[in-house]
Amino acid sequence: MDFIIGGAYQGKRAWAKQTYALSDSDFFTCEGRTVDYSARAICHLERFALACVRAGLEPADEWDYAASRGQVLIADDISCGVVPMNPETRAWREATGRFLTRLAGEADTVTRLFCGLPLRLRG
Repeated sequence: MDFIIGGAYQGKRAWAKQTYALSDSDFFTCEGRTVDYSARAICHLERFALACVRAGLEPADEWDYAASRGQVLIADDISCGVVPMNPETRAWREATGRFLTRLAGEADTVTRLFCGLPLRLRG
């Protein structure tokens, strides 16, 4: 699996399309806990994490790591900035951090995008 992380609107999807020869139809966008693991690329993993937190589940435990092998995974980095005062938002941020740490450990490559520029962290 190839894992791409970066802030919102930093060019992660465009870079993934170019780097991995993906088209718009290759992407599945997480909106809840249901994931299409047959997609070539899965984006907005932070939204999957939020749905899990709202259901009282740990996203790192709910993800199917075996099914996501060979895919491109993309997540917005929500770990920067001021720690949220809202308990749900804080729990989401912490659970997302644990989840993305696990994904990074499982991934073959990890790339961080900032201003459209890739920084290879692993692989």
